Amino acid sequence: MTLSAPTQIVFWIAIVLAIIALIGWFGVLGAAIGGYSFWILLLGFVVLAVGCLLRGT
Repeated sequence: MTLSAPTQIVFWIAIVLAIIALIGWFGVLGAAIGGYSFWILLLGFVVLAVGCLLRGT
């Protein structure tokens, strides 16, 4: 299994999810997002990891 760089869109989706999770952690978005901030951050990491595992075009 070889790793490759993720495509730009996958990278930016992971960054946006991480920013949403951090904003939710600090309570700016309210309790609705704050309770799920860990899972949103984990989803961003999984998206980035899958983007590295799959061959980008």
